[in-house]
Amino acid sequence: MTNKAKRAVGIKYSESEGDKTPSVVAKGYGDLAEAIIASAQQNGVLIHEDPYLSEFLTTLDLGQSIPESLYYVIAELLAYSYALQGKVPESWKQSMPGIEEKI
Repeated sequence: MTNKAKRAVGIKYSESEGDKTPSVVAKGYGDLAEAIIASAQQNGVLIHEDPYLSEFLTTLDLGQSIPESLYYVIAELLAYSYALQGKVPESWKQSMPGIEEKI
């Protein structure tokens, strides 16, 4: 496999589930990466392309939580994706009253 091979990593975060840390739910290279991306697009999942982040995330096992060193960057991506969709996480509503009017 060359460094130019397409790769994809899916992460999931759910405030309603017990673990509040995003975890890896899908990963693959080449044709599998293309299938992951196509599935995400078909299901309305936002896609962020970052070769450095995806390179690191592919080293994690499926189901593994992201490491603490990535909390900030993943939090920014999640916040941005929520804003793009016009959504406000419940925890934001509680800690920042009136946030819904600003998005």
